[in-house]
Amino acid sequence: MANNFLLLNIIIAISFAALSLPLSLVHCKISAWLIPRAQNILPSDALDARVNGLACKNPTSVVPNDFAFSGLHIPGNTSNPNGSRVTPVSAAQLPGLNTLGISMVRIDYAPMGINPPHTHPRATEILTVIDGSLQVGFVTSNPDNRLITKTLQKGDVFVFPVGLVHFQRNVGTKNAVAIAALSSQNPGVITVANAVFGSKPGISSDVLAKAFQVDKSVVQHIQAKF
Repeated sequence: MANNFLLLNIIIAISFAALSLPLSLVHCKISAWLIPRAQNILPSDALDARVNGLACKNPTSVVPNDFAFSGLHIPGNTSNPNGSRVTPVSAAQLPGLNTLGISMVRIDYAPMGINPPHTHPRATEILTVIDGSLQVGFVTSNPDNRLITKTLQKGDVFVFPVGLVHFQRNVGTKNAVAIAALSSQNPGVITVANAVFGSKPGISSDVLAKAFQVDKSVVQHIQAKF
């Protein structure tokens, strides 16, 4: 009982100290320091420590494949309404990334394909065009809602600040490819159209009609697509 109380106080102390540390450093320090000590105090089913919703793997069960990913050279299937495909390499696909504060994606675009407006709630993104031409952009926060946009060519780099709505569009006549790095092992993604019009259960069409200043039938028509 005393050991459990001590561990609880340690967790609280670490949590307060974490407020002044970079997020990835906090994750690293907590997982590296706390879990080995918790193994001597708590039952094994209490050690399912999670970082951004992903379980921290016990160091004794780590294998080389936890730090490797294969297949990023394979083009993604862009046969979908958006004409694009994102291939992620985050902690969900590469467990060794957990707590390290970094991940990456490959994005394939058909001609005129888009990566639709979306946000990453936990990460800034830096994108490099590997092949093709992309129009990219992000929108600043309220009240300005300013669109920052640029057309990129092969080898160009662009940054999307954390949390801001952003997009890419292939403006070339052939397939395009980009590689992006993100400042979180689990950046998350919220696609604006899916979230607004495809939520489960759906947002009231009255609310959306008022928000978008359109007739309710227009909202219902769009919701039916999601």
